[in-house]
Amino acid sequence: MSKSLPLLATVAALVLATAAVHAADKAAAAAPQNEQSILVDTIRANRKALVAVNLQLSEEQAGKFWPLYDKYQKELNAAGDRVGAVIDDYSKSFHDLSDEKATKLMDEYLAAESDRLQVRRNYLPEFEKILPGRTVARLYQIENKMDAVIRYEVARAIPVVEEKPAPAK
Repeated sequence: MSKSLPLLATVAALVLATAAVHAADKAAAAAPQNEQSILVDTIRANRKALVAVNLQLSEEQAGKFWPLYDKYQKELNAAGDRVGAVIDDYSKSFHDLSDEKATKLMDEYLAAESDRLQVRRNYLPEFEKILPGRTVARLYQIENKMDAVIRYEVARAIPVVEEKPAPAK
C-alpha cells in the first residue's frame, strides 16, 4: 500500500468535513461564526484519528506519543481559542472599527500566533525523543494541512476592513 494513501484519506476526510459544514450552513442559514465553530470542532474531534491513520505508530511509540500529543493539542487549542476570540471581536465591530481597535486586535492576533508557533517549537524536541525525525516531520505536515483547511474556512468568512474615505479638504 502506498504511503500517500493515509495522507489522501486525511485530505479526503477534511474535504468531506468542509463539505458537510457548507451543507449544514446552507440548510440552516447559519452565521459565519457558527460555520467556523462547527468546522473547528469537527477537525478537533477527528484530529487524533487523522494523525493516527497517517503516522501508523508501533504500540511502544503510541504509548509514549499520545499523552504528549494530547498535552500539545491542549496548548495549541488555547492559542487557537485566543485567535478565535480576536476574530469574534473583529467580526462584531468591523463596520465601525477605529484605528486603535484595529491595532489592538492585530497585536492580540499576532501574540496568539506567536504563542502557537512557540508551542510547536517547544514540542519538537519532545516528539523527536519518541519518534524518528521523518515521522515527526510527517506529523507536522499533517498538522499543517489540517490547520490550512481551518485557516482557509475562517479567512473566507472574515470580512475585510473597509478603507475609510480620506477627509475632504
